[in-house]
Amino acid sequence: MQNSSSYRSKLLEFLAKYGIFLILIIIVLVLSIITPVIRGNQLFLSSRNFFQVLLQASINTIIAVAMTFIITSAGIDLSVGSIVALAGIAAALAMQAGAGPWLGFLIAVLAGTLCGLFNAFLINEVGLVPFIATLGTMGIFRGLGLIFSEGLPVYGFSRDFLAIFAGRLGPVPVQVIVAVAIAIIGWFILTQTRFGKYTTSIGGNEETAKLAGISVKRYKYGIYAFGGLLTGVASALLTARLSSADPTAGTFYELDAIAATVMGGTSLNGGSGTILGTVVGALVISLVRNGMNLLNVPSFWQQFVIGSVIILAAALDQWRRRQVAKV
Repeated sequence: MQNSSSYRSKLLEFLAKYGIFLILIIIVLVLSIITPVIRGNQLFLSSRNFFQVLLQASINTIIAVAMTFIITSAGIDLSVGSIVALAGIAAALAMQAGAGPWLGFLIAVLAGTLCGLFNAFLINEVGLVPFIATLGTMGIFRGLGLIFSEGLPVYGFSRDFLAIFAGRLGPVPVQVIVAVAIAIIGWFILTQTRFGKYTTSIGGNEETAKLAGISVKRYKYGIYAFGGLLTGVASALLTARLSSADPTAGTFYELDAIAATVMGGTSLNGGSGTILGTVVGALVISLVRNGMNLLNVPSFWQQFVIGSVIILAAALDQWRRRQVAKV
């Protein structure tokens, strides 16, 4: 009985840590089998579709890496989708006025960073909880994007911008390379630097972090600014992919990012985060969307499925924390 109990405990611990990887493998196997049966051709296991899945996952991966830091610190950012829209509009208008492609990229990054700093200001100085602060700025940033663009998409900027940020290096899209680089940098910062360790400490117990001499306010500014910066990068890449900046872009991106982050193993209560799990979570969401597209599932069902994925992610987080507590 003792051996059986020990085996069960180890199995549950394994599933709690690596369940998202098993989910990824299962989805790949299922889509590999049912796609040729339903469509009459193996559309899923093709190099073209492989890079399409990675391309679709790239934007969410970048935003989800940002969300990993924020949620690990016991925060939340519901405004990232609106930041994507506003930063893209700012960059596109600047390039329309004559700014070069790299300046346009920097403007998107700067706009995202400023939005993150404003979120941190509301949390640190006004005393709002992150949920309320970013719920409000979700409307503010979206509204600013609509105001600046007069509610219309912005076209007509530099083709060099599209060539640089929506191009390919061989068969690999530049956006995928950027996403991988950001994931590696994010992993290094979260696990190997003081900034990452303090982020985890703040999320684990903010009061204890203060008593340990950590400047919680300063680090929160850094965390939300870093999140805004990465979201600005994602905005520039999305603008290049779409060849336009749309004030309605980024809708529900915050839900995809939160789902990827929590599915990957980052606790909604803060104090623990994993970049690798976040990347796998983003791939899972991309595979789900890709599979539904290949199987001609109506678009409105996709929102239903992603909503269900978010509930599943939250349930997995609760189950995972209970298993960790038992070990």
